[in-house]
Amino acid sequence: MMNAIDRSEIEAVLRKWIDPVLGRDLVSSKMIGVIDSGSEGIFVRVDLGYPAGERGGVMANALQSSLIQVFGSVPIKVEVMTRIVSHAVQKNLKPLQGVKNIIAVASGKGGVGKSTTAINLAASLAREGAATGLLDADIYGPSVPHMLGISGRPTVDEAGRIHPVEAFGLKAMSIGLLVEEDQAMIWRGPMVTGALQQLLNQTLWGDLDYLIIDLPPGTGDIQLSLAQQIPVSGSIVVTTPQDIALLDAQRGLSMFRKVGIPVLGLVENMSVHICSQCGHMEPLFGSGGGERMADRQGVELLAQLPLDLEIREQADLGVPLVLARPDHPAAELYQSLALKTAARLALLSRDYSARFPNITVLND
Repeated sequence: MMNAIDRSEIEAVLRKWIDPVLGRDLVSSKMIGVIDSGSEGIFVRVDLGYPAGERGGVMANALQSSLIQVFGSVPIKVEVMTRIVSHAVQKNLKPLQGVKNIIAVASGKGGVGKSTTAINLAASLAREGAATGLLDADIYGPSVPHMLGISGRPTVDEAGRIHPVEAFGLKAMSIGLLVEEDQAMIWRGPMVTGALQQLLNQTLWGDLDYLIIDLPPGTGDIQLSLAQQIPVSGSIVVTTPQDIALLDAQRGLSMFRKVGIPVLGLVENMSVHICSQCGHMEPLFGSGGGERMADRQGVELLAQLPLDLEIREQADLGVPLVLARPDHPAAELYQSLALKTAARLALLSRDYSARFPNITVLND
């Protein structure tokens, strides 16, 4: 008869295996769902808090090999499941029904590639198997419809609820789908925030793991109002290595912290220019700026993305690079960014509001 193996012994082995996406072990990350050891051997189930895609099988094999090296005399089975849960939002807000997590993508100034980053981030999460939506909140310059190759007015039901447009496995909504392409949006702040609240709350998103919101550039009243009114689980800030862009990105990071939105990390876009003819790399906007800011602010530099001709070409063609050329080096960087973003979010506090019953007081 096989001697029982203590749970702590199994956990000790699992702690030695570091998840390359999380950068830490699965036990301390609280992603071990089940550990069972008995007469039939050892069974371990991992409940990953981020979309694993095809990596789940690789992870299961790696963990099983680690356990076999120590407990090789007994049958061992490891399963890796994806279990994305809701995470806490600002204290005075409630999560959007059906949407587990909202991730805001922001920049302190325009022209740093924020929308391109948001679209490829969303497409990468969908490619990993996560139910993903994308809200274009840039009222004055909605670019998502063009960059996703979508057009036409979305369907609106009798109750005024909007059906999002689906493209490449994403559910997308943008003010650009509701107005003419060349129409100037001469709206003041309250009108902008009101319109975006309608787009967010009246769109039938269905059940989503992630809703990516491409915020307007800047850190003024509009951005602050949106950050205070939209229930956001985490944010990323996009910048370039240039000093003036980093100053504005710093303001964006500070804004999120003031309203209680966790900053998952920093994205340095246009880190280096890659010549399409010879492959020569040159830091046109300086180098090391993102790293210095990340170190100074105590946040992670999630990605350093290149200034690459094909990224622009695919955006103009209406197909995200990660889908058109998944083998492209920049596409692989976007995919890594998506996994790191989801993994950092998975380590944050969870939302337990749905577990508490609503209490109603009735007068007899």
